[in-house]
Amino acid sequence: MRTVTYVRALNEALSEEMARDDSVFIIGEEVGGVFGVTRGLDRRYGERRVRCTPISEAAFTGLGVGAAMSGLRPIVEIMYVDFITVCWDQVANQAAKLRYMSGGQVKLPLTIRAQQGNLTREAAQHSQHIEAWFAHTPGLKVVMPATVEDAKGLLKSAIRDDNPVVFLENRLLYELKGPMPRDEYTIPLGVAKIQREGTDITVVATSNALQKSLAAADQIADEVSVEVIDPRTIVPLDTETILASVRKTGRLLVVHDAPARLGFGAEVVRLVTEQAWDALQAAPRVIGGLNLPMPFSPVLEDVCIPDVPRIAETIRQVARS
Repeated sequence: MRTVTYVRALNEALSEEMARDDSVFIIGEEVGGVFGVTRGLDRRYGERRVRCTPISEAAFTGLGVGAAMSGLRPIVEIMYVDFITVCWDQVANQAAKLRYMSGGQVKLPLTIRAQQGNLTREAAQHSQHIEAWFAHTPGLKVVMPATVEDAKGLLKSAIRDDNPVVFLENRLLYELKGPMPRDEYTIPLGVAKIQREGTDITVVATSNALQKSLAAADQIADEVSVEVIDPRTIVPLDTETILASVRKTGRLLVVHDAPARLGFGAEVVRLVTEQAWDALQAAPRVIGGLNLPMPFSPVLEDVCIPDVPRIAETIRQVARS
């Protein structure tokens, strides 16, 4: 193992897949730019395979869909996921449906990379968590890596998948450091990981909320034994790992930074109450963002998103109920 940043892990995944397969290419916004995920790839692979485009999400995403249908493996980068709305038809009506509507005659090996998140003081149009939009669209796979090792392994699997994959990175994690295998590896989509074992309560947390949940579990370790699960992909979702944990602990809390209303947490609660009702010893809960556009004010933005103390206190409440 070696210690690298989340950004470095993503960069290596892209480079390795481009070296392995000539059909892989990158287009979109921020290619080679400020966040550094694609930095240096244009020099290594040339502008024919690494192209920073004009700000026209509908155009380059549509190009990616067509290229995928023709047998290439495009990686499309949307700089801020908020602006996926500009190319929503290409994503939800074209990429998500064409393999089904062609009766399997065409494949759609398209990876859409985008960063999302908040607490970077970028106001309502640049601070959303919208993973539930994608999860609600049949035909799309949705990946949300929360660790360095997963960032690389899941991105490699997404690129190799023959279906459209929306790969959501949290920009607060870009400078996160963590262990990563030295050898080449992949991590399969649809397999959750138990990041911390416990016996009193199951916490399911995504993306940066996983890091906060782990910190909260550490803070109250002498009070509550917390099992923390990272789903890693929310479509497909590893329900068996979650259900097995809830059957062990009897309690469930889902944590995410997206608004709690009609979010991923609500879906997890639905699945657990349908399939593990008899195991529950307390009402399952979801803690998420508030249902309002993100304020620009730092003080107000901080109130909108679950922080470590609030997560820790909610874990206590559910564990004692």
